[in-house]
Amino acid sequence: MDLARDGLGPDSVAGCAPPLDPELALAVQALGGGVVAEPFTPENLAARQARDVAVRPRPTVRELRDGGRFDVDELCVPGPPGGPDVTLVSARPAGLDGPLPLLYYMHGGGMILGNAPLVLPQLLREWALPLEMAVVSVEYRLAPRVRHPGPVEDCYAGLVWAAAHAAELRIDPERIVVGGKSAGGGLAAALALLTRDRGGPTPIGQLLLCPMLDDRGDTFSGRQMAGVDVWDRTSNATAWQALLGDLYGTPDVPPYAAPARATDLTGLPPAYIDVGSAETFRDEDVAYANAIWQAGGQAELHVWPGAFHGFDTFAPDAALSREARAARTRWLRRVLSRSAAA
Repeated sequence: MDLARDGLGPDSVAGCAPPLDPELALAVQALGGGVVAEPFTPENLAARQARDVAVRPRPTVRELRDGGRFDVDELCVPGPPGGPDVTLVSARPAGLDGPLPLLYYMHGGGMILGNAPLVLPQLLREWALPLEMAVVSVEYRLAPRVRHPGPVEDCYAGLVWAAAHAAELRIDPERIVVGGKSAGGGLAAALALLTRDRGGPTPIGQLLLCPMLDDRGDTFSGRQMAGVDVWDRTSNATAWQALLGDLYGTPDVPPYAAPARATDLTGLPPAYIDVGSAETFRDEDVAYANAIWQAGGQAELHVWPGAFHGFDTFAPDAALSREARAARTRWLRRVLSRSAAA
């Protein structure tokens, strides 16, 4: 992580960063004029985690049901061998009785923040209702309290349980899409690799939104956006170190922890990958899409011009955010339509 060694000092990095979309730039100004206010470091991580729990409480099942619009249940299912049970939050539009396609979703937060219920209101509103699909959000254990492979094994155990209990969940086990955002996107990519290699449930697609894929931190965009992006090189290194522990910085990191390490991307479900042009993960996400194509697979890639990490969360009403959400919805609809026809 030596910027001087790479010929990119802090000033030159900021100077060569791609310009932000004008509407997104206004959102940055609303944050105080700079996107990175306080990067995550090993020293402040515990305090930042405690603060996140305090300011972003878990929505209750009653709140998620939204006055009866949705059927929502919190389930405790068997976890990975030797591990604790896993909590799944299962939700679907009320009144839809038939077996629905399932979006099996992993929340973001750099592997160090977040919770399963928090993402459900948006997922239910934007996808479950218009596409008539069910959603299961998985509560994986967070680093550094639990290191790899704990989080991805939690996600795999939940997926296997959901597919095996499809009748109970009223879902179609042949129409499962795995998805997630940021760290959750990385977990979704890892889960697609893991279930392929173990012969587990076969997803019909993987929805990878600005996914966190590469622990090595050596891409040009990672250096370019240091100190600029909302999730920059310092925060990213802190999160990977929290997840990997002694594995961090070694050549032994497995692809189920960092999917960018995978050397075999054959036999994976079609992927949707999107990322901003002005974010840390840009180059690793573009490289992952390219590697899928080179392996003979399908990937739809969107690089949103002038977008920083999580732009649609910070500026949901911006035209670019609306366009990004619409593109994701169109891809999901196509994947579900093809599976229904098949």
